[in-house]
Amino acid sequence: MHSHDALQLLEAAKQAGKLSAAASANIRPWLTDTKYAEFAEDVVQHLSEEKFNELNKAFWKVLEFGTGGRRGEMYPIGTAVINRRTIGESAAGLAAYVKANTDSQSDLSCAISHDTRHHSPEFARLCAEIMAAAGFTVYFLEGFHSTPCLSFTVRYKQCSCGIMITASHNPPSDNGFKAYWSNGGQLVPPHDAGVIDQVMAVETIGQVNFETAVHQGKIILCQEEIDAAYVGAVKGQAFPGPREAKIIYSPLHGVGSSAVLPVLAGDGFSDVEEFGPQATPDGDFPNVPDHISNPENAAVFDSMIEHGRKIGADVALATDPDCDRIGLAAPTTLDPAGPWETFTGNQLAALLCDFVLSHRQAAGQLSANHFIVTTLVTTRLIERITQAYKAKFYGNLLVGFKWIANTIDQHDPNLFAFGAEESHGYLVGQYARDKDGPVAAMLAAEMVAETKAAGITVRERLENLFVRYGCHAEKTISIYKRGESGMEQMLAVMDRLREHPPEVLADMRVVGMRDYLKQITTDRSGNCKKLEGPIGNLLILDFQADGNYVAVRPSGTEPKIKFYLFGHHPPEDGADIASVRKNLDQRLSDLADDLVSYAEK
Repeated sequence: MHSHDALQLLEAAKQAGKLSAAASANIRPWLTDTKYAEFAEDVVQHLSEEKFNELNKAFWKVLEFGTGGRRGEMYPIGTAVINRRTIGESAAGLAAYVKANTDSQSDLSCAISHDTRHHSPEFARLCAEIMAAAGFTVYFLEGFHSTPCLSFTVRYKQCSCGIMITASHNPPSDNGFKAYWSNGGQLVPPHDAGVIDQVMAVETIGQVNFETAVHQGKIILCQEEIDAAYVGAVKGQAFPGPREAKIIYSPLHGVGSSAVLPVLAGDGFSDVEEFGPQATPDGDFPNVPDHISNPENAAVFDSMIEHGRKIGADVALATDPDCDRIGLAAPTTLDPAGPWETFTGNQLAALLCDFVLSHRQAAGQLSANHFIVTTLVTTRLIERITQAYKAKFYGNLLVGFKWIANTIDQHDPNLFAFGAEESHGYLVGQYARDKDGPVAAMLAAEMVAETKAAGITVRERLENLFVRYGCHAEKTISIYKRGESGMEQMLAVMDRLREHPPEVLADMRVVGMRDYLKQITTDRSGNCKKLEGPIGNLLILDFQADGNYVAVRPSGTEPKIKFYLFGHHPPEDGADIASVRKNLDQRLSDLADDLVSYAEK
């Protein structure tokens, strides 16, 4: 079929309402522009076979850089999906932007790595070929590696930028492109917008043969050197203390075992079992519930907990496919054969924060200038812990660990003590600028061993924090809105919240709203004042009781709107913590029901 005939089919499908206007506009260049020539035949075939659902899904938008780079479903053609073109233009756009914003053009370099997902090795090699063709020396980590290891490599090799091929904890159908700046952190303004502008301007994509570039020294395979240096850097963050703990660890079919196991062994933990059913690197994530390898989902621990009861384990740890997030489950009593519980990202953040600060203080390594960094949707328990240790706290940040990394570099990085976000991401040290599953696993193991030596459970350790700082409860709910209409629905929910916010939720009166997009706060009477904070599509509804609020935002990496629920009960002498926690959990459950009803109107 000639391109003229294909264009007629395209126009007819648009007029018949089978293709959206946006999809039609994005498809047209793939039929007419020479830069898309290798994909044109596939597009024509889709049109002739009337695969309009597939075309709408693949072309309804141009995949943007969200909180975690470009991420989406894989499909051979399309602007809204991950394929050789969208990956290739991402690399070419990154190369063009770095070259345009770097004084020296003679020592450009880029670190590249990938996870265990389908097509990840192929996409990583493609990026290496493109960056090498653009004049960059490429430090390539052959075989799968973790995202924090890529961040480390950028800093260790003093690279101009970095690329990680991963879709983090998304479903097996997805993949993605994470771009890193020279500091080892993901792109923040103005670099994120600058790169996407260059991506949109990409015409031809230059490539060199991978093997030829390796022979010429343009692509340097450095995985053995980096593996040893990275594990050493992580182990350098260890604290002294007990190491008696029986640990089950699962990489959830991802990259984690390559780093977590040597880190734990190097830190003195000798009784560590890799959980067999989820140990094999596999992009289908076959032995994980619903094939979603996300440690935020308590269900991924079910089989580990069952095994832990049988072998008398003290803790179960799990990292997501690219090993930048970690989850934890532990017995609720001193008997591992009894009941267990999983801990939320907020709870683990608080436990690790207190653990790190207590050890720094004991070692005389904590001053009033040391600082903790977190985000606006992470538990305020961290702030209260930080205040008690008389350290600095920075928490007025948007969602995404890139903002934590950016804040570290805006201050004295040598005084950075701990960073955390609610979605199970944590960091200490100077060696990386992204959340790090291996270092979090090491600190969590040390914390569990210390807790065990004290004769208490992890739950009791957390409740001790509640006694000192008040009981905190958090809950996150997500409502999926897929496709072009889904994005419109998400934005409609945000607009409705701004224009007609609810007066009461879960029998709690809303007394104010913080709008980080419009940079205003509004009280119950409608009075407005300027909001001091970052600019982004985030709303926070405040209730009358201090510490009780809801944050709302559309996800930057997935087709969903997220609600972050926070409950707080201040410290109270003689309070029954279990009863207070139960009441707070019920409050958040009622709040979640009301918010879902509101969003689905």
